[in-house]
Amino acid sequence: MNLIAWTILAWMGAPGGAGSATDPVYAPLWLYQGDWEMTPKALPAGGKPDRLSNICTTIGKYFGCQQTVNGKMVGLVLFVPAETLGHYFTQGLTPDGFARGRGELDIDGDHWTYHGKDDDGGKTTYFRTTNVFTGKDKIHFEQAQSSDGEHWTVGGSGEERRLPSEH
Repeated sequence: MNLIAWTILAWMGAPGGAGSATDPVYAPLWLYQGDWEMTPKALPAGGKPDRLSNICTTIGKYFGCQQTVNGKMVGLVLFVPAETLGHYFTQGLTPDGFARGRGELDIDGDHWTYHGKDDDGGKTTYFRTTNVFTGKDKIHFEQAQSSDGEHWTVGGSGEERRLPSEH
């Protein structure tokens, strides 16, 4: 699982109609619209932050986003709304068409948590990415993993900021 690809998604799409910025089911997801710069806390001196860009849209009840990291397409993420507002099922697809496995996103105000897991030969590893918004243009993120879903080890954290539009 490419953790960068799950860290931040920048959304773009056509306004109006089902799944638009006015649809309350998708309204929070549109907050990510635009290009973002991700600076990991552990970025070495002189290192360059990652640039994240997505092309997103709705298709029926699905919300999908093709993500590009530093000019390289890394995959497609689909969001399917659950019955509870602010809860989504997610599915990531790699550029060669492999599914990464179902995940979930829970949104509670400015605190967004992505949950996922990987089963490999009877061993399960749980993943959690937390995004905390500090305004509409800044996000603090933290990535963690666990072997039991209860005790977490933080593997990375950092800051993301929205880049000015180039249009």
